[in-house]
Amino acid sequence: MAVESEVWVGAAPRRRPEPKRLPTRERWVRRGPLLPALIFAIVLTQLPFLFTLYYSVRERNLLRPGSDRFVGLKNYGKVATDDLFRNAVFNTIKLTVSAVLLSMLLGVALAVVLDKKFLGRGIVRTLLITPFLVMPAAAALLWKTSIFNPVFGLLNWVLSLFGVSNVDWVNRFPMPSIVMVLTWQWTPFMMLIVLAGLQSQSPEILEAAKVDGATAWATFRRITLPHLRQFIELAVLLGSIFIVQTFDSIFMITQGGPGQATTNLPYFIYQKAFRAFDVGEAAAAGVIVVAATIIIATFALRVISGLFQEEA
Repeated sequence: MAVESEVWVGAAPRRRPEPKRLPTRERWVRRGPLLPALIFAIVLTQLPFLFTLYYSVRERNLLRPGSDRFVGLKNYGKVATDDLFRNAVFNTIKLTVSAVLLSMLLGVALAVVLDKKFLGRGIVRTLLITPFLVMPAAAALLWKTSIFNPVFGLLNWVLSLFGVSNVDWVNRFPMPSIVMVLTWQWTPFMMLIVLAGLQSQSPEILEAAKVDGATAWATFRRITLPHLRQFIELAVLLGSIFIVQTFDSIFMITQGGPGQATTNLPYFIYQKAFRAFDVGEAAAAGVIVVAATIIIATFALRVISGLFQEEA
């Protein structure tokens, strides 16, 4: 028999039955079908991370087979004092902030346009979502060969109509080139989240503001923008988590150069592991990046949880 608890509303008590607790054996029977997926996820993600922790406290260079020995936190100290690592951290922050802000601004603008009814809105929406569906490596190769090429690139062809001569974008402006590619790729992601927020607005509130004589800009600034705040926060946090892991565009377009100008943290780890063959320092840098990513992900999950609670 279910145990009952009292819930007081004002002065009158109300009894509500508590949910019945299932026996332990039945709970495990229900969870049983999920165990293979859980075991697979643990093997696929946690075991490699444990090996990374193991290698991060050892001096191991594949070019020196006899160099494998325990060094404790020495690799972490080397990584923390490495000028190239600090440059990679700075490049990662600059790249992430620039790409997230630009894609968010464009995403909000496009979402506001798509929230209006006009002829061909479905086709326009599909075309705007397309960049997000292209594989990152293919998109980077497309931008490098068809848009940024100094001889026959589309960007120089468009600018030549305004008297701008051929520009080698990748070599002269490496960071803006990567930011441009990431902005093109992630604007649809931001747009979809903001568009969902716009379509969740109460039409009665917007109609009341219109009846009261509020202009379109005043309605957007005082009603729509506060309503979109949590959707924008969610898009910024999730976009930051994804963009901070950017590797494809940098590898395909700039190779981290010129002069380490576009080397971010993932590409720095790649250089340490697969060019310098220093497994120990690469593993230590990877652990540091994972720890920082977990911190960002924690804030993202809190925002998502708050958004769901408010909607509930």
